[in-house]
Amino acid sequence: MKKKLLVPFMLMLTLIISACGNSESSKEESGSTPKEKEPETFTYESETGPVKVPSDPQRVVVLSGYTGDVIKLGVNVVGVDTWSKNNPTFSEELKDVAEVSEDDLEKIIELEPDLIIGLSTLKNVDKLKEIAPTVTYTWGKVDYLTQHLEIGKLLNKEKEAQAWVDDFKKRAEEAGNEIRAKIGEDATVSVIEAFGKDLYVYGDNWARGTEILYQAMKLKMPEKVKADVSKAGYYTLSTEVLPEYAGDYVILSKYSDADTAFQETETYKNIPAVKNGHVIEMQGEGASFTDPVTLEKQLAFFKEAFLGK
Repeated sequence: MKKKLLVPFMLMLTLIISACGNSESSKEESGSTPKEKEPETFTYESETGPVKVPSDPQRVVVLSGYTGDVIKLGVNVVGVDTWSKNNPTFSEELKDVAEVSEDDLEKIIELEPDLIIGLSTLKNVDKLKEIAPTVTYTWGKVDYLTQHLEIGKLLNKEKEAQAWVDDFKKRAEEAGNEIRAKIGEDATVSVIEAFGKDLYVYGDNWARGTEILYQAMKLKMPEKVKADVSKAGYYTLSTEVLPEYAGDYVILSKYSDADTAFQETETYKNIPAVKNGHVIEMQGEGASFTDPVTLEKQLAFFKEAFLGK
């Protein structure tokens, strides 16, 4: 009697197992298998040739002025150069990040980077390549927005980089339209910097907000400035000739330790922009960067300075 009961039970069990097997098989055939993992590396076409880099970098060392590009794209930075570390714009983001140079090879090794970004002028690039994939860029070879797109490609975040570029261009252009409507289409703007004992005036691609003011906002540069910065991108001034280079509005980038005695001279005080209250003073520290974090700060600064918003 027990044998008779056992046979149907075994038959039923076999059918259940078979059905489960068919179910799993049908799932595989229908394409519901687990998604394939993204490759751990990909080949980035750098200035110096193809470089195999991580698809999802977790520990990046930046030995250049591209720190803000990496920060903006949300990638973890573990080591930066002195200029980036001392940049007040990044004080919060870099408070726990190590300061390193291209000569600090042992310190960089200890940071265990999976990617190193630097300038084409790096001396120890071959030694750095032994530590982690190393990609270098020639400063100024491409414009400031294209540079961010390149960093985006390198970090496998090209879509995010493109989205920011498109949005920033739109917002900067809109602000420029408002500013020109307020100050006049023909009003000129000069960007002058006090650094140490020296004074400089800048062209349209030398940081200090020049890319935003002249390229994105389409504000006008005085003809005298345009002529004298055409070769180097900047021009050294003396107090005596300042009036010749001052536009209707002056953006004055001042370092905290700069010699500002020129502002007490009659020559300076008699400049129309000074007499009309059209001098906009900007912090010099950090202004020499052209990354998205800096650009966002400068765009907000110019909107407040010119438009009060």
